[in-house]
Amino acid sequence: MRFKIVVCLAILCALVGPSVLGADSTNRVTILYDAFGKSPKAKMDWGFSALVEYGGKRILVDTGNNAEIFAQNVKALGVDLKKLDFVVISHRHADHTSGLTYLLSVNPDVTIYTPAEAWSLFGGSVPNSFYRPLESLPADMRYYRGNPPERLPAGSPWPNAKFVQVDKVTEVAPGMYLIPTVSQVPGTLELHELSLAIRTPNGLLLVDGCSHAGVEKILEAATTVDPHVHLLFGGLHMVKTPDPEIERVATALRDKWKLDQIAPGHCTGEPTFAALQRKFGKDYLYAGVGTVVELQ
Repeated sequence: MRFKIVVCLAILCALVGPSVLGADSTNRVTILYDAFGKSPKAKMDWGFSALVEYGGKRILVDTGNNAEIFAQNVKALGVDLKKLDFVVISHRHADHTSGLTYLLSVNPDVTIYTPAEAWSLFGGSVPNSFYRPLESLPADMRYYRGNPPERLPAGSPWPNAKFVQVDKVTEVAPGMYLIPTVSQVPGTLELHELSLAIRTPNGLLLVDGCSHAGVEKILEAATTVDPHVHLLFGGLHMVKTPDPEIERVATALRDKWKLDQIAPGHCTGEPTFAALQRKFGKDYLYAGVGTVVELQ
């Protein structure tokens, strides 16, 4: 009986093809939000969101800049946000978080991983030791009349969301890691960010939101999980970077960090797109909004 079932399944697979049977095991990244693209279905806007499907898991990374546009693109591209294993919000900026309102209206119970950060948009708390008390002041001039709670809770625009804050490299599913970094770059100093890293037979699949700490800092952190990054998706935050630095980084990504493929988007910058395309050639993967990148 078991042999007959296997034979029947094999015949059925041959008839309908792998895109129908076992569709849930497809490994791919679908770009749901960005400001460039070819797809007539998706609306362009500044921001980033991607659906990563790998090893039977479905992970949403970021939610774009506008909840209505995010919802429109999700529906147009046939994505079911009710079927998510978890969500990763790379950092607190509006062009990565604003679609949370729509996401939570569809899937209010989904687990959402965020960077651990004081006074975060994503809730949490800070110890009362963050300020220096002065006991000689009268009670009506003291915070909490001199009796503060041990920890002060941070509010959130999404108070009922199931946020989980991450402050160290964390394996959140088998072979799937969150890589925290903190920017030391003027303009985004001390901004906390998460990148998603997935082990594959070829090395890591790495998905960045904006690379505020610098793409090489993120790669350095990711190599604690696996020394080889196979494919890098997302924004490199080089929209105004001078050409000599663009050339240096593009060369380093290929020659020092040994990336096999790169699929840049969002805040990478138009001159950086061009430089990376020259450096990587056929291994430069187009990743505009509406694009589905099949993973090997």
